[in-house]
Amino acid sequence: MSEFQIITFYEFKRFDRDELLSLRTSLREAMKDLSIKGTIILAEEGFNSTVAGRAAEIQHFIQLVESILRTSLKIKSSTHTECPFRRVEVKIKAEIVTLKQKVDISKGAKTHVEPRQWNAIIADPETVVIDARNDYEYRTGTFRRAINPSTGKFSELPEFVQKNLDPTKHKRVAMFCTGGIRCEKFAPFMKQLGFAEVFQLDGGILKYLEEISAEDSLWEGECFVFDDRVTVDALLKKGIESDLSQTSK
Repeated sequence: MSEFQIITFYEFKRFDRDELLSLRTSLREAMKDLSIKGTIILAEEGFNSTVAGRAAEIQHFIQLVESILRTSLKIKSSTHTECPFRRVEVKIKAEIVTLKQKVDISKGAKTHVEPRQWNAIIADPETVVIDARNDYEYRTGTFRRAINPSTGKFSELPEFVQKNLDPTKHKRVAMFCTGGIRCEKFAPFMKQLGFAEVFQLDGGILKYLEEISAEDSLWEGECFVFDDRVTVDALLKKGIESDLSQTSK
């Protein structure tokens, strides 16, 4: 029996408030028709999703989503022997990733770093490397030299920066997260605060593990994912770590 394909995708793209309900209906129908399970989050600022299904259905689903959302998706993909999701969920929220700060996403232009350039950035001792994820995610694995802000949720990260970083002293900051979406918001936020050089790992940890060999990798441990697999290893296969998010509550 073929494996399940798990895909993640997101985009900051403006939608009218009035169209979100119809988009939700169309996406939910597409998921049900193709036996796709997982979650899609919609907001006026864009969309964010992780879903799973058989490879053939996933390919058809991608085409439908691109038509419904009028876009071309940037996909990160992995596989598993079982479907890591149990429900079909399409939610409308205030934000596709909750920071609770006003952010001009356009300020994130030219902050993206490709996985093959990432090692040189974070190996530089002048670079402050921030793990933009939560504490329980950090504890399953992270990049060498990365700082753990010890946050319980993403919206606490601005407070950590306010207390610990100074744009007049820390002129070069690099950040990363699981699939890239949190950094898409936090990199421009850091630019708004006056940090001169800000870098974000394009595609996040998942894209880095997909493209960088074990011999060249600066990643240590496993990567927390928000589904039944709990973590994935350096080969993007189900890891062995337990769910530390449950012990952090």
